Amino acid sequence: MFLEKKGKRIVYMDHIATTPVAEEVLEAMLPYFRKDFGNPTSLHSFGQKAKKAINEAREKINALINGNSPEEILFTSGAIEANNIAIKGIAKAYERKGKHIITTKIEHHSILHSCKSMEKEGWEVTYLNVDKYGFVNKDQLRDSIREDTVLVSIGHSNREIGTIQDIKELVKIVKEKNPKIIFHTDAAPTIGHYYFDVQDLGVDAVSFTAHLMYGPKGVGALWTKKGVRIKPFIEGGTQERGIRAGTENVPGIVGFGVAAELTMRELADRVERLSRYRNMMRSAFESEIDMIDFTGHPEKRLPHHLSMIVHLIEGEAMLLRLDLMGIETASGSACVSLALKQSHVLSAIGIPKEVSNGSIVFSLGRETTEEDVKYVIEEFPKVIKWLREVSPFTAENWEKYVKGGK
Repeated sequence: MFLEKKGKRIVYMDHIATTPVAEEVLEAMLPYFRKDFGNPTSLHSFGQKAKKAINEAREKINALINGNSPEEILFTSGAIEANNIAIKGIAKAYERKGKHIITTKIEHHSILHSCKSMEKEGWEVTYLNVDKYGFVNKDQLRDSIREDTVLVSIGHSNREIGTIQDIKELVKIVKEKNPKIIFHTDAAPTIGHYYFDVQDLGVDAVSFTAHLMYGPKGVGALWTKKGVRIKPFIEGGTQERGIRAGTENVPGIVGFGVAAELTMRELADRVERLSRYRNMMRSAFESEIDMIDFTGHPEKRLPHHLSMIVHLIEGEAMLLRLDLMGIETASGSACVSLALKQSHVLSAIGIPKEVSNGSIVFSLGRETTEEDVKYVIEEFPKVIKWLREVSPFTAENWEKYVKGGK
C-alpha cells in the first residue's frame, strides 16, 4: 500500500497486526451511526432495520467460512474475546464429562492465558510441542487424548512464523479417538488471506476477527457447529443467544459482513498475488543479505507472510530504522512486541533467546503493490548493512554471544 505522509513515502507491511478498513466497508457502516441508529432489540422500524442488517451480515460471514447456518455465528469484540469464550465457555459447558484441555505451546496469548486461568480452577491442560516449522507433533496429540478430554484448541496458522497447520488431519486424529471432543481453532490470521472452510476441516469452533480482513476493529466472531454448548460468558441480556449479552455493535457488524463479502470476491487474487510478492522478497533477501534464517515452513504458510531472523541485529533497531525509511513492519506478535522478553513462539520452535531478538515479520495486504515490494527489496538490505556497521557484534563474537547466552 503506497501512502504519503508529510512528503515521505510510506509502505505498510504489518497486515498481520491490523488492516486498513476497505472503502466499501466504511461506506456500508456510516449510515448505522446516525441515520439507521436503532437498537436491534427494539420492535419499532428503526430497531428492526438494525436487526435486519445484523442478520444479513451474519449470512455473509457464514457464507465466507461455509458454515451450516448463520445462527452459528456469535459476534464478539474480536478474536481475543472469541478465544476466551471458546476456552472458558465451551470447556465449562462440558466439565461434567471431564476437565482436560489440549492446546499447543505456540498459541496466541488469549488462548494460553485462558488455559492458565482454567488451570487455577482445577483443570488440567496439555501443551503440545511443535517442530522447527511450528507443526504439531501428531503422535503427541494422539497420545495426549484422555477419557476426560473435552476440548482441543490448535491455531490454524501462526501470526509470528506464518505456518499453516494441517488442521484437517489433526481433527481426524482427535475424532477417531473420541468424536465427542470439541475441536476449536483460532483462524484470525488466516481468514481474509487464505482459504478456510469449516466443513472441509471438520472443526467444531472457530475464532476470527474483522480487523484482519479489512473490516473495523472492535468486532469479531466465534463460529460453533450446531449442538456445541457454550456457558454464558456475559450475562444480562438475550443478545447472541444469551451467551454474550449487550447491545450489538451494529456498524461494526455491518462492516464485518461487507469485509467478508469482499474477501469472497477477492480471495483468489489475494492468495496468488501476495504469495508472488512474498516470494520476490524472500528470493531478494536470500541473495542480498547474509546471516539470515527464515522462520516457519517455506511453503505451507500464509501467502502474505514472510518472517525471518536477522543475525547481529536487534529487532527493535530494524523497526526503528525501517520506520525512518517509511517501511512499517513488526518484530514478533503485535500483542507482545513491546514486551522485553523472548517470543514464546520462537522459543517453542527452538530458536535461542539471543537470536530471536533479531526477528522481523513482513505481512502484505490487498493494497500492496509491486512498486511497494521493490521499494522494500531495495531499502531493507541497506538498513541491515548500516545497522551491522554500527553494531558492536561481528560474526565471530556473535557466535560466542549466542553459545554463551550473554
